[in-house]
Amino acid sequence: MKPILLVDFGSTNTKVTAVDVEEYRVLGTATAYTTVETDINEGLENALKILEKTTGPLEFAERYACSSAAGGLKMISIGLVPELTAQASREASLGAGAKVWKTYSFQLTKGDMREIEEYHPDIILLTGGTDGGNTETILYNAQVLSGLSYDCPIVIAGNRNAADQCEEILKDRSVYVCENVMPRLGELNVLPAQKQIREIFLKRIVQGKGLSEAADLVSGIIMPTPSAMLAAMELLSEGWEDHPGIGELVAVDLGGATTDVYSIADGNPANIGTVMKGLKEPYSKRSVEGDIGMRYSVHGILEAAGDRKLSLLSGINRKRVAELVDFLGSHTDYIPDNEEMEKMDFALACGAVETAVSRHAGTLEQVYTPTGLTFLQSGKDLRSVKYVVATGGALIHAKNVREIAGKALYDPQTPESLRPENAKILIDDKYILAAMGLLSQYYPLAALEIMKKEIADYGHYE
Repeated sequence: MKPILLVDFGSTNTKVTAVDVEEYRVLGTATAYTTVETDINEGLENALKILEKTTGPLEFAERYACSSAAGGLKMISIGLVPELTAQASREASLGAGAKVWKTYSFQLTKGDMREIEEYHPDIILLTGGTDGGNTETILYNAQVLSGLSYDCPIVIAGNRNAADQCEEILKDRSVYVCENVMPRLGELNVLPAQKQIREIFLKRIVQGKGLSEAADLVSGIIMPTPSAMLAAMELLSEGWEDHPGIGELVAVDLGGATTDVYSIADGNPANIGTVMKGLKEPYSKRSVEGDIGMRYSVHGILEAAGDRKLSLLSGINRKRVAELVDFLGSHTDYIPDNEEMEKMDFALACGAVETAVSRHAGTLEQVYTPTGLTFLQSGKDLRSVKYVVATGGALIHAKNVREIAGKALYDPQTPESLRPENAKILIDDKYILAAMGLLSQYYPLAALEIMKKEIADYGHYE
């Protein structure tokens, strides 16, 4: 069989991967600058020319692509109560591969509408109320959204008793109705909304952002890049049919603008006496830290980690740390070319990974009650997870990648953060995970076996 081409149109770079699905091997990878402002085909053609230097001329049987170019899939989510339907709405959006700019709760205000107009999201997810519960808020918000100045697709996934009325209120808009993201109190039902969001992405967003121009060179852009990453992590964790995966895992994708974290784990309390607080999170969870990135969002790392920690990690004094962060924030294409900048990048990557995984993982707090000491868990307990997978250009090209990835692990100094305690470090050093997520949609066994073969095992971090 002829090889398969897998393409990832990123916001900065276009990455191509050629694979042999019969022998379960990667034939070659290449990267070129993304040219979405002009003709996205240029970046793809340049990447293919670079690939050919490694592999020689190849004739591909099939070509598939994912994309986070042109800003990716930008969304806002709207719910009723922050800790319940608003969180469910956010989980649905993130799991669909979106970049969630903001989550609104309660009734939308005039200020909220101004923000939404300015942000100009690609899709709005409107939720609120359990089935048979509150209808007033979601109907009010539908009425407010009917005044949007542009035709933004709106997915209604709230109280089923209000769905028809919401659809009628928004009849002049592009409206899609699906099942409630939280039909009963504390019960998440995000898959129908995620499926609808991905369909809209394929039908409307890809075409609207000029990405459909790549149709001559690929069979189609089938999902947002974060969805491909999530699919890859699910496959690697769970396996395919009678071919086992590696088990529960946490993955970190460190980029220039954001840091994505994935966990494929149930995250249930480890101790019988621990009480869950808030919604039970999905088994396959994705979070995005929009303020944590190695270049565009480098100031967010400084703010979250603090100049003292970055100074200790890098061996650079605090004043100089601030100067270098300012430099990197204004030179987003900079690649370290001296020892000082390599140390700074190392410290920033450590701070980014620790911050992002800490935010993703659950927390444990002690509460004294009339019956004695009780432990409250919010989010997922990831302490028993056995693997941490690291990917992203800032990670895989770093000299101290094992130490950086190790910052995802449990720290006794912050015992309330339920991060993995004794996990092995796996590195996606060929940058193939998004490609394998794509491949998994058509050749899941090949994708699984390639990941098992190609992802580097760096062992336990001490």
